[in-house]
Amino acid sequence: MIELTNIAKTVNIGGSKTYILKDINLKINQGEFISIMGPSGSGKSTLLNIIGMLDDPSEGYHYFMGDAVHLLKEKQRAQLYKKYIGFVFQAYHLIDELTVYENIETPLIYQDMKSSERKAIVADALDRFQIVGKKDLFPTQLSGGQQQLVGIARALVAKPSLLLADEPTGNLNSKQGEEIMDRFKKLNQEEAVTIIQVTHSEKNAGYGSRIINLLDGKIV
Repeated sequence: MIELTNIAKTVNIGGSKTYILKDINLKINQGEFISIMGPSGSGKSTLLNIIGMLDDPSEGYHYFMGDAVHLLKEKQRAQLYKKYIGFVFQAYHLIDELTVYENIETPLIYQDMKSSERKAIVADALDRFQIVGKKDLFPTQLSGGQQQLVGIARALVAKPSLLLADEPTGNLNSKQGEEIMDRFKKLNQEEAVTIIQVTHSEKNAGYGSRIINLLDGKIV
């Protein structure tokens, strides 16, 4: 499903090239549940953003579902992203001007779907994440944990083939966190959704079938 070959990401600091990621070679098969671990600053989120086509590598080759991502135009990458990928961001990335309902509905608008169908799917998501009472509120009116749940509901609403999650339970209490991880596990096992999560939690990492450790931008 995903193949990264000799991927590197560099930034210029004070005129010299600094590597955030270096020599990343990674294959991920459809249906895997991968946990990426490593200390802060090891390049975990950068790697996730490159896999999710939200960031371009400075060097190397990136293949996704048979497409050479490094050769695609931005619009083509965006189409692939919308079709296949759900992303749970550490900082939520909810749209402040939209209500909870509208935020969750957004990924469905990109799909050729009747309004009544969208309504039913969003209603189901609101119910499943127990946020029905929040549907008309705006993100700024929610707690961090509630925003996180909305972000997760939005990522899952369009039934992605690949779910990317950056510290998905970081702002949830332990009970909510466990429920979310159980839901991810179920999605992976029952619907063969490929999941790649970045986590500091050994417990959360244990839900995965494989752990990738990063240190100083390299896989160890």
